Amino acid sequence: MFLALKEMKHEKLHYGLIVAMIVLISYLMFFLMGMMLGLQNENDAAVKEWGTETVFLNKNSNDSLGQSLITKDQLPSTDRDHTALVGQTPAVIKSKGASKESIQFIGLDDKQFISREKIKLTSGHRARNSHEVVVDEGLKKYGYQLGDKVTLNSGKTKYKIVGFVNDAKYSVASIVYGDLPTWRELRGLNSQAVASGVFSDKDLNKKDYPKLQHYTAEQFINKLPGYSAQNNTFAFMIGFLMVISLIVIAVFLYILTMQKISHYAVMRAQGIPARHLVLATITQSIMLMVGGVLGGLVLTLVTKLAIPMSVPVVMNWPLVVLMAAGLIILGMVGALLPVRMIVKIDPVKALN
Repeated sequence: MFLALKEMKHEKLHYGLIVAMIVLISYLMFFLMGMMLGLQNENDAAVKEWGTETVFLNKNSNDSLGQSLITKDQLPSTDRDHTALVGQTPAVIKSKGASKESIQFIGLDDKQFISREKIKLTSGHRARNSHEVVVDEGLKKYGYQLGDKVTLNSGKTKYKIVGFVNDAKYSVASIVYGDLPTWRELRGLNSQAVASGVFSDKDLNKKDYPKLQHYTAEQFINKLPGYSAQNNTFAFMIGFLMVISLIVIAVFLYILTMQKISHYAVMRAQGIPARHLVLATITQSIMLMVGGVLGGLVLTLVTKLAIPMSVPVVMNWPLVVLMAAGLIILGMVGALLPVRMIVKIDPVKALN
């Protein structure tokens, strides 16, 4: 430890540059992870908020809630507990004094569990009739307020905003909650159509709805348009950055060790065991990585506070800690290259 600190204090510029590189790499990794989780949340926040365990769609829907249409004859003759009919359609919301925005309209039955238990209001009250809607908090920044009268698509019917709910997002769009008759009106359907999908907060099996396609919550979310491709892209970018961090620490420590090979040879000739030099090198790598990771984390937090709300960033602290630990371990692995060189030093040859 003493030797590692003494050496770093003497070579401030060299080690400062290494720390700066690690800060930038870890900062980029943490921020990319935050963006990945933020975009995930924009896609599936509502589905998770509903406590979804099982989803049923029309068998010809191509795994898409928006393309699914369930009719009365596809449902069992008796209602089941812990299930809810969900009607979904994209729409455009408009109001005087607010900007026109694309939204996802979700029609619900107010007697079923999603409407009754899962929608947590931040202000206002639940919709009490077909001309009242509850909307995502995110629409406030576009000028929508409690009591506003809004229209959907090109329809002339006005709906009153009576409540706001936090994190109501689906397929990267804010949700407007209404009832199933309004959903049918927006889709131009008759009373034979009952929903886009059936959602349950229990683990149901295929036999419960034999005429419909069965999905677990994970399967349904992974089939959201662009969801898997987006996550895989971010995961590969983060993985490559971790490999780059390994290469950076290994190369820098290797170069510094090459420059100090004569010093190490003198120490070995004086009888200093190789393990002390190896321990110093590994300690240096750990200190460099810890300093760089902490610096990257601070930059990430500052950026999160400074960026506009329109940029979705979500920090998952257990995952951040896991990633930071992974970076530190990679730094130790990167130190193995100069360690191998130190172990093989022949004092006589090195001094010559």
